[in-house]
Amino acid sequence: MGSSASKAALGATTDEPTEPEPKHLADLIQYVNGTNMSVEHLADVLSEKSGSSSWVVVFKALVTVHHLMVHGNERFIQHLASRNSLFTLHNFLDESVIEGYTMSTFIRRYSRYLNEKSLAYRLIAIDITKTKRGTNGVMRTMNTKELLNTLPVIQTQFDALLNFNANPDELTNGIIHAAFLLLFKDSLRLFAAYNEGILNLLGKYFDMRKNQCRESLDIYIKFLGRTTKLAQFLKVAEQVGIDQNEIPYLTQTSNPLAWSTVGTVVRSDAQLPE
Repeated sequence: MGSSASKAALGATTDEPTEPEPKHLADLIQYVNGTNMSVEHLADVLSEKSGSSSWVVVFKALVTVHHLMVHGNERFIQHLASRNSLFTLHNFLDESVIEGYTMSTFIRRYSRYLNEKSLAYRLIAIDITKTKRGTNGVMRTMNTKELLNTLPVIQTQFDALLNFNANPDELTNGIIHAAFLLLFKDSLRLFAAYNEGILNLLGKYFDMRKNQCRESLDIYIKFLGRTTKLAQFLKVAEQVGIDQNEIPYLTQTSNPLAWSTVGTVVRSDAQLPE
């Protein structure tokens, strides 16, 4: 199976400028979901591919890693979070082809998001995009201390995601489009958890100590700014052909929990993905 995983990983990260083939991704998901399979071996193969000088190979390796984070067994992201470093691509630049300049920018931004996604798991021991939502969900049942520790981690991950900052005319190939689609789905799940954490924070505000109130206010103000940026991100999603039924309509409504001295809380009128 180790050999099969290597073959699928190599197949997913060829130098063809197309998104990783679904067959190879499906094979890798099957591998990481096997109880006795080595996710370390697979992570090593993909990490090695991310060290290529070709923007195509590196970008496909990152998309493959992200796909496995989202759809694979939790052991995969656990292993990534345990590594001292994941992707060191902040200086990556492929000067061999004209398209390499533009795509290198997005590779640097994308790798930072995947690093932050892994780091968030290390800090809070959960993938916040996969947590239970609703009244009895993880973010709605946290106590004040947990919220004040968790929400800044979500904010940092959310910032890295929104910093991908691609315009519709920059999504020029299947690889970056595949990356954007994964980011789009993460953004909705991440925002859902973020929003529920803010609602919980609002409900606890008047029972907090003074220093906690100051922290909460800072978190809330930052939340409003990120909501504006998310709306811009979703406009790009709409323009590149993502089904409008999948795109939530964000509105700012009066705070239902009586934090009238602060402002508004953002709600979504659309069903966010499970």
